[in-house]
Amino acid sequence: MITYPYLKKGATAGVTAPSSGVPADLHPLVKQACQRLEKEGFTTICGETVWTQDKAKSAPAKKRAAEWNEMMQNPAIDIILPPWGGELMVEILEHLDFENIETKWVLGYSDMSGLLLAITLKTGMATAHGTNLIDLRGEYSDDTTAMWQTVLSTKPGESVVQHSSSLFQKKWRHDEPTACVFHLTEKTVWKTIPARTVKIEGRLLGGCIDIIRHLAGTPYGNVQNFRDQHLQGDPVIWYLENCELNTADLRRSLVQMKLAGWFHNCSGLMFGRSPANRAVENYTVEDVYQELADELKVPIIFDIDCGHVPPQMTFINGAYAEVEAADGKGTVIQSFRP
Repeated sequence: MITYPYLKKGATAGVTAPSSGVPADLHPLVKQACQRLEKEGFTTICGETVWTQDKAKSAPAKKRAAEWNEMMQNPAIDIILPPWGGELMVEILEHLDFENIETKWVLGYSDMSGLLLAITLKTGMATAHGTNLIDLRGEYSDDTTAMWQTVLSTKPGESVVQHSSSLFQKKWRHDEPTACVFHLTEKTVWKTIPARTVKIEGRLLGGCIDIIRHLAGTPYGNVQNFRDQHLQGDPVIWYLENCELNTADLRRSLVQMKLAGWFHNCSGLMFGRSPANRAVENYTVEDVYQELADELKVPIIFDIDCGHVPPQMTFINGAYAEVEAADGKGTVIQSFRP
Protein backbone atom coordinates (compact mmCIF):
# COMPACT_ATOMS: atom_id res chain seq x y z
CA MET A 1 0.00 0.00 0.00
CA ILE A 2 1.21 3.49 -0.90
CA THR A 3 0.00 6.52 1.06
CA TYR A 4 -0.48 9.72 -0.95
CA PRO A 5 -0.46 13.22 0.52
CA TYR A 6 -2.86 15.77 -0.99
CA LEU A 7 -2.05 19.41 -1.69
CA LYS A 8 -5.03 21.55 -0.72
CA LYS A 9 -5.69 25.13 -1.71
CA GLY A 10 -4.19 27.66 0.66
CA ALA A 11 -1.59 25.15 1.83
CA THR A 12 1.22 26.06 4.19
CA ALA A 13 4.71 25.33 2.86
CA GLY A 14 7.55 24.65 5.26
CA VAL A 15 10.91 25.73 3.88
CA THR A 16 13.89 23.98 5.45
CA ALA A 17 17.38 23.04 4.24
CA PRO A 18 18.26 19.42 5.00
CA SER A 19 21.20 19.73 2.62
CA SER A 20 22.49 23.14 1.55
CA GLY A 21 21.23 26.44 2.85
CA VAL A 22 21.37 29.76 1.04
CA PRO A 23 24.30 32.18 1.42
CA ALA A 24 23.48 35.75 2.38
CA ASP A 25 23.95 37.21 -1.09
CA LEU A 26 21.27 34.88 -2.47
CA HIS A 27 18.68 35.39 0.27
CA PRO A 28 16.62 37.59 -2.08
CA LEU A 29 15.98 34.52 -4.27
CA VAL A 30 14.34 32.68 -1.38
CA LYS A 31 12.26 35.71 -0.44
CA GLN A 32 11.19 36.19 -4.04
CA ALA A 33 10.16 32.53 -4.37
CA CYS A 34 8.16 32.70 -1.13
CA GLN A 35 6.44 35.86 -2.33
CA ARG A 36 5.45 34.14 -5.58
CA LEU A 37 3.95 31.23 -3.65
CA GLU A 38 2.10 33.60 -1.36
CA LYS A 39 0.59 35.39 -4.37
CA GLU A 40 -0.77 31.99 -5.39
CA GLY A 41 -2.45 31.54 -2.01
CA PHE A 42 0.21 29.63 -0.08
CA THR A 43 1.52 30.50 3.35
CA THR A 44 5.28 29.99 3.81
CA ILE A 45 7.24 29.26 6.98
CA CYS A 46 11.03 29.36 6.71
CA GLY A 47 13.27 27.56 9.18
CA GLU A 48 16.62 28.78 10.47
CA THR A 49 18.65 26.41 8.30
CA VAL A 50 17.49 28.11 5.11
CA TRP A 51 19.53 31.24 5.79
CA THR A 52 22.94 29.72 6.58
CA GLN A 53 25.57 27.84 4.57
CA ASP A 54 29.08 26.77 5.59
CA LYS A 55 31.32 23.76 4.93
CA ALA A 56 29.02 22.37 2.21
CA LYS A 57 25.92 22.26 4.45
CA SER A 58 23.31 24.55 5.95
CA ALA A 59 24.01 23.50 9.54
CA PRO A 60 25.33 20.53 11.56
CA ALA A 61 23.49 17.28 10.80
CA LYS A 62 21.58 17.12 14.08
CA LYS A 63 20.28 20.68 13.70
CA ARG A 64 19.14 20.02 10.14
CA ALA A 65 17.47 16.80 11.25
CA ALA A 66 15.74 18.44 14.22
CA GLU A 67 14.25 21.16 12.04
CA TRP A 68 13.19 18.57 9.48
CA ASN A 69 11.55 16.38 12.11
CA GLU A 70 9.72 19.36 13.58
CA MET A 71 8.28 20.38 10.21
CA MET A 72 7.34 16.82 9.28
CA GLN A 73 5.50 16.41 12.60
CA ASN A 74 3.84 19.84 12.53
CA PRO A 75 0.20 19.38 11.40
CA ALA A 76 0.04 23.04 10.36
CA ILE A 77 2.57 22.43 7.58
CA ASP A 78 1.15 20.77 4.45
CA ILE A 79 4.17 20.52 2.16
CA ILE A 80 7.93 20.79 2.59
CA LEU A 81 9.91 22.69 -0.04
CA PRO A 82 13.67 22.85 0.50
CA PRO A 83 15.30 25.81 -1.24
CA TRP A 84 17.38 23.47 -3.40
CA GLY A 85 19.66 20.42 -3.17
CA GLY A 86 23.31 20.40 -2.14
CA GLU A 87 25.93 17.89 -1.10
CA LEU A 88 25.56 16.30 2.34
CA MET A 89 21.91 15.47 3.00
CA VAL A 90 23.01 11.89 3.68
CA GLU A 91 24.43 12.98 7.05
CA ILE A 92 20.96 13.54 8.53
CA LEU A 93 19.32 10.21 7.68
CA GLU A 94 20.32 8.46 10.89
CA HIS A 95 18.80 11.31 12.92
CA LEU A 96 15.39 11.39 11.24
CA ASP A 97 12.20 10.12 12.87
CA PHE A 98 10.59 8.20 10.01
CA GLU A 99 8.00 6.60 12.29
CA ASN A 100 6.37 9.81 13.49
CA ILE A 101 5.74 11.94 10.42
CA GLU A 102 2.55 13.52 9.16
CA THR A 103 1.36 12.60 5.67
CA LYS A 104 2.50 15.56 3.58
CA TRP A 105 4.28 16.18 0.32
CA VAL A 106 8.03 16.64 0.14
CA LEU A 107 9.14 18.12 -3.20
CA GLY A 108 12.66 18.55 -4.57
CA TYR A 109 15.48 16.98 -6.55
CA SER A 110 19.28 16.67 -6.71
CA ASP A 111 20.65 15.89 -3.22
CA MET A 112 17.06 15.92 -1.97
CA SER A 113 16.24 12.87 -4.07
CA GLY A 114 18.11 10.66 -1.60
CA LEU A 115 15.79 11.85 1.17
CA LEU A 116 12.71 11.48 -1.03
CA LEU A 117 13.57 7.89 -1.91
CA ALA A 118 14.45 7.02 1.69
CA ILE A 119 11.09 8.34 2.93
CA THR A 120 9.13 6.31 0.39
CA LEU A 121 11.15 3.13 0.91
CA LYS A 122 10.97 3.39 4.72
CA THR A 123 7.34 4.46 5.10
CA GLY A 124 5.40 3.77 1.91
CA MET A 125 4.49 7.47 1.69
CA ALA A 126 4.71 8.92 -1.80
CA THR A 127 7.22 11.73 -2.37
CA ALA A 128 7.60 14.16 -5.26
CA HIS A 129 10.70 14.51 -7.44
CA GLY A 130 10.46 17.81 -9.29
CA THR A 131 11.18 21.51 -9.11
CA ASN A 132 12.79 23.18 -6.12
CA LEU A 133 11.67 26.35 -4.35
CA ILE A 134 14.30 28.64 -5.87
CA ASP A 135 13.13 27.80 -9.40
CA LEU A 136 9.59 28.94 -8.56
CA ARG A 137 10.63 32.57 -8.18
CA GLY A 138 9.71 33.64 -11.73
CA GLU A 139 6.73 35.71 -12.78
CA TYR A 140 5.34 32.45 -14.15
CA SER A 141 6.49 28.86 -14.63
CA ASP A 142 6.86 27.08 -17.95
CA ASP A 143 4.13 24.52 -18.70
CA THR A 144 6.23 21.51 -17.63
CA THR A 145 7.39 22.96 -14.31
CA ALA A 146 3.97 24.42 -13.51
CA MET A 147 2.45 20.93 -13.43
CA TRP A 148 3.84 20.36 -9.91
CA GLN A 149 0.75 21.86 -8.31
CA THR A 150 -1.62 19.86 -10.51
CA VAL A 151 0.24 16.63 -9.80
CA LEU A 152 0.37 17.19 -6.05
CA SER A 153 -3.33 18.13 -6.02
CA THR A 154 -4.29 14.77 -7.52
CA LYS A 155 -6.49 12.87 -5.11
CA PRO A 156 -5.70 9.30 -4.04
CA GLY A 157 -7.25 6.93 -6.57
CA GLU A 158 -7.15 9.47 -9.39
CA SER A 159 -4.70 9.94 -12.28
CA VAL A 160 -2.78 12.84 -13.80
CA VAL A 161 -1.21 13.21 -17.24
CA GLN A 162 2.03 15.01 -18.11
CA HIS A 163 3.57 15.55 -21.53
CA SER A 164 7.19 16.07 -22.49
CA SER A 165 8.35 19.65 -22.80
CA SER A 166 8.71 21.45 -26.13
CA LEU A 167 12.04 23.07 -25.28
CA PHE A 168 14.75 22.64 -22.67
CA GLN A 169 17.55 24.80 -21.26
CA LYS A 170 21.06 24.11 -22.51
CA LYS A 171 22.82 26.46 -20.10
CA TRP A 172 22.12 29.07 -17.46
CA ARG A 173 22.46 32.74 -18.45
CA HIS A 174 22.20 34.49 -15.11
CA ASP A 175 23.15 37.81 -16.71
CA GLU A 176 19.93 37.65 -18.75
CA PRO A 177 17.13 36.72 -16.33
CA THR A 178 13.82 35.58 -17.81
CA ALA A 179 10.27 35.83 -16.54
CA CYS A 180 10.06 32.03 -16.18
CA VAL A 181 13.59 31.63 -14.69
CA PHE A 182 14.79 29.16 -17.35
CA HIS A 183 16.25 29.85 -20.81
CA LEU A 184 14.36 27.30 -22.91
CA THR A 185 16.08 27.25 -26.30
CA GLU A 186 16.71 23.62 -27.36
CA LYS A 187 14.17 21.20 -28.83
CA THR A 188 13.24 18.39 -26.46
CA VAL A 189 13.61 14.91 -27.97
CA TRP A 190 12.91 11.79 -25.92
CA LYS A 191 14.95 8.86 -27.23
CA THR A 192 14.55 5.11 -26.78
CA ILE A 193 16.35 1.79 -26.81
CA PRO A 194 15.15 -0.01 -28.87
CA ALA A 195 14.59 2.80 -31.38
CA ARG A 196 10.84 2.47 -31.67
CA THR A 197 7.72 3.36 -29.74
CA VAL A 198 8.20 2.26 -26.14
CA LYS A 199 5.42 1.69 -23.60
CA ILE A 200 6.15 0.69 -20.01
CA GLU A 201 4.12 0.41 -16.83
CA GLY A 202 5.05 0.13 -13.18
CA ARG A 203 5.63 1.90 -9.90
CA LEU A 204 7.99 4.86 -10.09
CA LEU A 205 11.15 5.03 -8.04
CA GLY A 206 14.27 7.07 -8.65
CA GLY A 207 16.20 10.28 -8.33
CA CYS A 208 19.70 11.62 -8.89
CA ILE A 209 21.91 8.55 -9.35
CA ASP A 210 24.91 10.37 -7.84
CA ILE A 211 22.97 10.47 -4.57
CA ILE A 212 20.60 7.53 -4.37
CA ARG A 213 23.33 4.97 -5.15
CA HIS A 214 24.71 5.68 -1.67
CA LEU A 215 21.51 4.30 -0.10
CA ALA A 216 22.17 0.79 -1.44
CA GLY A 217 23.09 -1.58 1.37
CA THR A 218 21.83 0.78 4.09
CA PRO A 219 18.56 0.74 6.08
CA TYR A 220 17.40 3.63 3.89
CA GLY A 221 17.72 1.79 0.58
CA ASN A 222 15.96 -1.51 1.23
CA VAL A 223 14.14 -1.79 -2.08
CA GLN A 224 13.26 -5.46 -1.64
CA ASN A 225 11.52 -4.84 1.67
CA PHE A 226 9.61 -1.96 0.08
CA ARG A 227 8.51 -4.27 -2.72
CA ASP A 228 7.37 -6.92 -0.27
CA GLN A 229 5.52 -4.50 1.99
CA HIS A 230 4.00 -2.04 -0.46
CA LEU A 231 3.98 -3.03 -4.14
CA GLN A 232 1.94 -6.25 -4.22
CA GLY A 233 3.98 -7.61 -7.12
CA ASP A 234 3.88 -4.49 -9.31
CA PRO A 235 7.05 -3.94 -11.36
CA VAL A 236 9.19 -0.82 -10.93
CA ILE A 237 10.07 1.86 -13.46
CA TRP A 238 13.29 3.55 -12.42
CA TYR A 239 13.74 7.21 -13.39
CA LEU A 240 17.33 8.40 -12.96
CA GLU A 241 19.36 11.49 -13.74
CA ASN A 242 23.08 12.10 -13.69
CA CYS A 243 24.49 15.29 -12.19
CA GLU A 244 28.27 14.84 -12.24
CA LEU A 245 29.26 11.27 -13.22
CA ASN A 246 31.32 10.40 -16.28
CA THR A 247 30.21 7.35 -18.24
CA ALA A 248 32.45 4.90 -16.39
CA ASP A 249 31.23 6.11 -13.00
CA LEU A 250 27.65 6.01 -14.25
CA ARG A 251 28.18 2.42 -15.36
CA ARG A 252 29.74 1.45 -12.02
CA SER A 253 26.79 2.97 -10.20
CA LEU A 254 24.25 1.12 -12.32
CA VAL A 255 26.07 -2.17 -11.82
CA GLN A 256 26.10 -1.54 -8.06
CA MET A 257 22.35 -0.96 -8.09
CA LYS A 258 21.83 -4.09 -10.17
CA LEU A 259 23.95 -6.20 -7.82
CA ALA A 260 22.03 -4.76 -4.86
CA GLY A 261 18.84 -6.15 -6.41
CA TRP A 262 17.29 -2.77 -7.17
CA PHE A 263 16.46 -3.73 -10.75
CA HIS A 264 14.65 -6.95 -9.88
CA ASN A 265 11.16 -6.94 -11.44
CA CYS A 266 11.96 -3.76 -13.36
CA SER A 267 9.83 -2.99 -16.42
CA GLY A 268 12.03 -0.21 -17.80
CA LEU A 269 14.32 2.69 -16.99
CA MET A 270 14.21 6.39 -17.83
CA PHE A 271 17.18 8.75 -17.81
CA GLY A 272 17.15 12.53 -17.72
CA ARG A 273 19.19 14.81 -19.93
CA SER A 274 22.69 15.44 -18.61
CA PRO A 275 25.78 17.43 -19.63
CA ALA A 276 27.80 15.21 -17.26
CA ASN A 277 27.72 12.15 -19.52
CA ARG A 278 31.34 12.59 -20.60
CA ALA A 279 32.70 9.66 -22.56
CA VAL A 280 35.66 7.77 -21.10
CA GLU A 281 37.86 6.87 -24.07
CA ASN A 282 35.14 6.04 -26.59
CA TYR A 283 32.69 4.67 -24.01
CA THR A 284 29.59 6.81 -24.50
CA VAL A 285 26.43 7.15 -22.48
CA GLU A 286 24.54 5.45 -25.31
CA ASP A 287 26.85 2.46 -24.77
CA VAL A 288 25.92 2.47 -21.08
CA TYR A 289 22.21 2.52 -21.86
CA GLN A 290 22.51 -0.22 -24.50
CA GLU A 291 24.43 -2.51 -22.16
CA LEU A 292 21.86 -1.99 -19.42
CA ALA A 293 18.99 -2.72 -21.80
CA ASP A 294 20.71 -5.89 -23.00
CA GLU A 295 21.43 -7.11 -19.45
CA LEU A 296 18.03 -6.38 -17.96
CA LYS A 297 16.03 -7.15 -21.11
CA VAL A 298 13.95 -4.00 -20.64
CA PRO A 299 13.52 -0.82 -22.70
CA ILE A 300 15.33 2.43 -21.92
CA ILE A 301 13.93 5.92 -22.44
CA PHE A 302 16.48 8.72 -22.22
CA ASP A 303 16.86 12.49 -22.45
CA ILE A 304 13.58 12.84 -20.57
CA ASP A 305 12.46 15.90 -18.60
CA CYS A 306 14.08 15.06 -15.28
CA GLY A 307 16.85 16.60 -13.24
CA HIS A 308 19.52 19.24 -13.63
CA VAL A 309 18.73 20.21 -17.23
CA PRO A 310 15.33 21.90 -16.87
CA PRO A 311 12.44 21.87 -17.19
CA GLN A 312 11.39 18.70 -15.41
CA MET A 313 8.25 16.73 -14.87
CA THR A 314 7.01 15.92 -11.40
CA PHE A 315 7.55 12.21 -10.75
CA ILE A 316 5.88 10.60 -7.73
CA ASN A 317 7.82 7.86 -5.97
CA GLY A 318 5.34 5.04 -5.43
CA ALA A 319 2.76 6.09 -8.04
CA TYR A 320 1.73 3.67 -10.78
CA ALA A 321 2.87 5.06 -14.12
CA GLU A 322 2.10 4.36 -17.74
CA VAL A 323 4.83 5.85 -19.90
CA GLU A 324 4.91 6.12 -23.68
CA ALA A 325 7.75 7.51 -25.80
CA ALA A 326 7.27 7.88 -29.54
CA ASP A 327 8.55 10.20 -32.26
CA GLY A 328 10.65 12.18 -29.78
CA LYS A 329 7.75 12.94 -27.46
CA GLY A 330 6.70 11.42 -24.17
CA THR A 331 3.57 11.01 -22.10
CA VAL A 332 3.46 9.99 -18.45
CA ILE A 333 0.21 9.01 -16.74
CA GLN A 334 0.54 8.64 -12.98
CA SER A 335 -2.19 6.88 -11.04
CA PHE A 336 -2.31 7.32 -7.28
CA ARG A 337 -3.11 3.69 -6.57
CA PRO A 338 -2.78 2.39 -3.01
